[in-house]
Amino acid sequence: MNVVLIARNTWREAIRDRVLTGLVVTGFVLLAITQVALPLAMGEGTRLTVDLGLTAITLLGMLAILMVGTNLVAKEIERRTIFNLLSRPLSRPVYLVGKWLGLSSALWSVALVLGVALWLVLALRGHAGHTLALVEAVYMACLELTLVTAVAVLFSALSTPVLSSLYTLGAFLAGQWCDDLRAFAAKAPGSFATLLNVAANLVPNLTLFNVRALAASGEATTPLHLALATLYATLYCGCTLALGAAAFESRDFK
Repeated sequence: MNVVLIARNTWREAIRDRVLTGLVVTGFVLLAITQVALPLAMGEGTRLTVDLGLTAITLLGMLAILMVGTNLVAKEIERRTIFNLLSRPLSRPVYLVGKWLGLSSALWSVALVLGVALWLVLALRGHAGHTLALVEAVYMACLELTLVTAVAVLFSALSTPVLSSLYTLGAFLAGQWCDDLRAFAAKAPGSFATLLNVAANLVPNLTLFNVRALAASGEATTPLHLALATLYATLYCGCTLALGAAAFESRDFK
C-alpha cells in the first residue's frame, strides 16, 4: 500500500510540474507544424505525421525523464523531506519503486494525451484506419519510457542529478544503437569485440520497441512482438530497480 501512496503522490507532483505541461504543449505545436509542412511531403503526409508524432512522444518523454526523473531522489534530499518519509515504517526499496511507478504513470498520461491528439489529426485527415497500429506504437513507446525511467531511478539512487542525467542519456543512446554495437563487435578484434558484446547486452535494447515505421504504413505488429517487448521491459525494469534498491539501501544522506 505504501508503494501506491508514494506512486500517487509522485504522479500528482509530476503532472503539476511545468516541465510536463510545457512538453505536452510542445507536442501539440510539433503536430501543428507538421500539418503546415505537409505540402512539402510529396504525398507522404500521413507517414510524416505518424512518424514525427510518435518520435515526439519518445523524445519529449525522454526530456521529461532527464529533467524530472533524475531529480526524484535529489529533490527529496534537498527539501529534507526524505528523512521524514524514511523515518516511518517505509523501506528504501519501496520508496524507490513508488517513485518509479509514479513517474512512469505520469509519462504514460502524457503519451496518452499526445497519442490521442495524433489520432485526432489522422482521423480528420481521413486515416482512422491507422488506429490499431497507432495504439500499438504508443504502447511500445510507453514501455520504452518506462524502462528508461527505471534506468534513471537507478542512477538517481547512485549519483548526483547532473551525472544521473548524463548516464541516463548515454544508456538511452546506446540502447538505440545496440544493434550497431553488435554489428561492430562482429568485425572488431579479440577482447574489444567481447567488451562491445557485453556492453550491447547490458544496455537496454530499445530498438525492440521501435515500431514507428510499421505504424506510419498503417501496419500492426504481431502479438508475439508485443508480448516479448512487454516481457523484456518487465524483466529489465525488475533487474534495474533491484540494483537501484540495493544501492539506495547503502546510501548515506548526511
